[in-house]
Amino acid sequence: MQNSTDLPTPIAALQWDDIRYFLSVARGGSLSEAARTLGVQHSTVARRIDAMEQALGVRLFDRLPRGWPLTEEGRELVERAGRIEEEAHGFVRAARGAVTLQGTVRLSVPPVFGSHFLVPRLAAFRRAYPEVLLDVVGETRAANLFRHEADLSVRLSRPQEAGLAARRLGTMRFALYGTPEWAARRCEQWEFIGYNETLAEAPQQQWLVRFAQDRPFALVTNDLVSIYRACQAGMGIALLPRFIVDGDGTVQEMSTQPACDVEREIWLAVHPDVRRSPRVQAVADALAEAVREADGAM
Repeated sequence: MQNSTDLPTPIAALQWDDIRYFLSVARGGSLSEAARTLGVQHSTVARRIDAMEQALGVRLFDRLPRGWPLTEEGRELVERAGRIEEEAHGFVRAARGAVTLQGTVRLSVPPVFGSHFLVPRLAAFRRAYPEVLLDVVGETRAANLFRHEADLSVRLSRPQEAGLAARRLGTMRFALYGTPEWAARRCEQWEFIGYNETLAEAPQQQWLVRFAQDRPFALVTNDLVSIYRACQAGMGIALLPRFIVDGDGTVQEMSTQPACDVEREIWLAVHPDVRRSPRVQAVADALAEAVREADGAM
């Protein structure tokens, strides 16, 4: 009688990597999209899927000219594969949580907040923890911590994903800034710099549009650094986070009524498994301390 723990050789040969390829094709819908996601040639993806189907004895995808849709059997396996993926990522998070103050901590952060505020304040952390490598990823999207895209994620709103641990760091405040030449003009003559239509729903942009009324915009963009640089160059008046102009003598805060009342909460998100890592906790504490110390400049 065959032992219940003995599996047929082909299935026993399956690895987590096979599941990863399967999920990439299922989510992308085509070989080319999966290949881009995985960073491999599409022929590699096709070969791995073929081998997986042979090992399982089941056809997972229909090979169509416009893509590879899942078969009925494939659809039945996607949810299970997703759970395997989450367990694999959970294993990595738990392993990272068991190590000491050595290794890499990846931090996902809004680009300008990272470059103009956080990074200049992390030198002291590096001196205190020389064996921790900080990997700072500037991105506007929210990193998926369940898929281990980052260890920590700074957000400008409270994280909504169930299962994440969240910590409120502070508040980002805004004010109108311009060069002294603009400050010398009557407010009826002001021109403005702001976001374009891609960020028209941002609370700070909506406030600026209301404040400007029928006064013109000289420049709109989707890039906060470009807004800041245009303001420095004297192109117009911009609504900027206070931290970005801290110590900048080329622009000054404009005296206005009403003052901008827009505030954005700054949150730090972490997966509970990773939070137990000493090095991740050390970085989280350093970020919280940096925001706390700079509260007057925020």
